[in-house]
Amino acid sequence: MFFSLDVLRAHKGDCLMLHYGSKADPHLILIDGGPSDVYKPQMKPRLTRIHGARGIEEGEPLPVDVVMVSHVDDDHIQGVLELTKEQRGKTPFLRLDVSSLWHNSFDDLLTTKPAELVAGFGAASIEDRVGGGDSATEPGSALASIGDAGLAGDIDVDSKEESQTFEVLASIPQGRTLRDDAVALKWTPNKQFGKKLILATAAQKPVMLNDLKMTVVGPMQKELMDLQAAHDKFLKSKQAGENKTAEAALAAFSDDSVPNLSSIVVLAEAGNKSILFTGDARGDKILKGLELSGRLKEGDNNTMHVDILKVPHHGSDNNMETIFFKRVTADHYVFSGNGENGNPERNTMVMLLEARGTEANYTIHLTYPVDEIDVARKADWITKQNTEKKRKKKVIRPDWTPEINSLTEFFKANPKFAQKIKIVDEKEPHLIDLLDAVKI
Repeated sequence: MFFSLDVLRAHKGDCLMLHYGSKADPHLILIDGGPSDVYKPQMKPRLTRIHGARGIEEGEPLPVDVVMVSHVDDDHIQGVLELTKEQRGKTPFLRLDVSSLWHNSFDDLLTTKPAELVAGFGAASIEDRVGGGDSATEPGSALASIGDAGLAGDIDVDSKEESQTFEVLASIPQGRTLRDDAVALKWTPNKQFGKKLILATAAQKPVMLNDLKMTVVGPMQKELMDLQAAHDKFLKSKQAGENKTAEAALAAFSDDSVPNLSSIVVLAEAGNKSILFTGDARGDKILKGLELSGRLKEGDNNTMHVDILKVPHHGSDNNMETIFFKRVTADHYVFSGNGENGNPERNTMVMLLEARGTEANYTIHLTYPVDEIDVARKADWITKQNTEKKRKKKVIRPDWTPEINSLTEFFKANPKFAQKIKIVDEKEPHLIDLLDAVKI
């Protein structure tokens, strides 16, 4: 029996494959596809390689149990869109036989309930929504103004929270395209969840995919309803004749919980091994979801252990606190990010070191070499510093200092911690085998 995570380079995004089953009965799940320029050089060759390794006849499809897109954000969804576009063509490189698409369309997340607001937007409740409404991108919607301005590059943001929110909301059209592609390809949306939203509730039972158990621990229903309320509030202001700009629309959604509410968080288990897939969810929300599902006891002193933790949001310190790494420990920490947007952040590495120390046995997996990550992190720092100066902000970040800011110097100062690092190879599969080794 095997249970292996295949980590691919995906620039600033995520692109993962989960192998499970046995040599006689192998199974595959695709999890996110990264931004542009990931599908062709990374995902496509890997799928071809897996097809060949399984000895499948040329022209026969590669079975895929699930394609999971954690949320609508370009650095997670674009590679999957390139895949579906090619699959819809007359001569795809390799036909996939996909059983289900796991994805919460933002259209579904933002269905408006109050009767006075639903004209032209659809009236189904968030619990009963199956899909197909146009609420999130119809003219007059908050998301429409954000998306249009985003495409034109006209939105100016001040904080990490606003930046994260903007990136997610600006990707709404991509989510709609994915949903349409799934219908055309007969990839049943959220098949194992009655074709409804994937969300965490106390009553939600784990989904079994053969011998693989998948427990949903995010997003949670309360936060989705809060997001819907923000959308309703914006629509009321539109009905009242208020002329909201894209920036104002963004502000309506920029609280401390909205940016990554849509991220599907799943605990995958096979045999006695486990992997926690976190998308871009926030650490405290993941902890609450684990408590809600009964996998983690309430209270800061209660902990749980997984074999692999996909670190949330590419290691952004905006999503992390040290307590998360103390309460959810792992043998393997996967950081997907090439330094764009500053990720993975040095502060997040500091948190991990504070939580786990250097004596514990664990491995840190980075998708790019540390020096390459630092080049992009420094460029991002300088860009943000120049923006702060241009806006004449009261607080302007200091100049980049390697000793204070770089990952390279941090690892030099902590050599035992640095010894735990493994770098994903650009050409060869980076497999973390938890049971029998997968041969691809």
